Amino acid sequence: MSRQPSHQAARKGGVTVAVCQIAPRIGDIEGNRLRIRTAVETAAQRGAHVVVLPELAGTGYVFTDAQELRAMAQPPDGDTIKEWEALAARHNLVIVGGFAERGDDGHLYNSAALADPTGLRATYRKAHLWNGEKTWGFSSGDGPPPVVDTLYGRIGFMVCYDLEFPEWVRLAALDGAELLCGPVNWPLYPRPKGERPAEIVRVQAGASVNRMFIAVADRTGVERGQDWLGGSVVVDADGYPVTPLKLGEEAVLTATLDLSEARNKAISELNDVHADRRPTLYGHSSRDGS
Repeated sequence: MSRQPSHQAARKGGVTVAVCQIAPRIGDIEGNRLRIRTAVETAAQRGAHVVVLPELAGTGYVFTDAQELRAMAQPPDGDTIKEWEALAARHNLVIVGGFAERGDDGHLYNSAALADPTGLRATYRKAHLWNGEKTWGFSSGDGPPPVVDTLYGRIGFMVCYDLEFPEWVRLAALDGAELLCGPVNWPLYPRPKGERPAEIVRVQAGASVNRMFIAVADRTGVERGQDWLGGSVVVDADGYPVTPLKLGEEAVLTATLDLSEARNKAISELNDVHADRRPTLYGHSSRDGS
């Protein structure tokens, strides 16, 4: 039976967010749907209200060329998103995940979708393409990150490399996002012994400087010779992780958050991370006084 908490009840007891660290396999569409379904159902059993899936969760990531990508891409009303809509309705969830989109303009996009019990609420096309995405046939999106009023709060979302552009993260924060969801595929790179992965550090910074919760779902496994970090994490509005790191493992991680904290941008008696901004000083023209 589906849980049917009211908006007020869910807020009062906190909002439980799950990030699903799975290992999609390139081209295994049916198998990936099963992996996603299993992860979402596990999250629902653990009381999740919001579930985040990795980037390109339905297809895998490392394409050989545009022909292979086009063969796997789907429109937003395709079977992949329809299943997410059904899962969201069945479990009274918000689901945010990444998919390969075949746009109605004929272009291919590295996209994300947000579905809730009412259906598909918004889609987003990755604006900042990473490495091979520029040669596999993806086009970059040019729309801002959506911020959607949901049962559980104002939720924004963007995809992977987008999170590394402070201006882009700030857009979602200024639009009132309490929780920013990031489907990602982070390649595994060397790092100094004892250091946290730099991708996670940057997410922490984005949360802290905006006083906004961020939930990132990464993938794990090895795909066509590429190792993946598996760095899924939920970060609080002070910039601190509230889930353990399960680097390289398949896992469903959950954290219960008071999203109302993200509406308070004060960091001292006299400082507010948004009210203290001076945008007129930040442009190149301010350097020469023009």
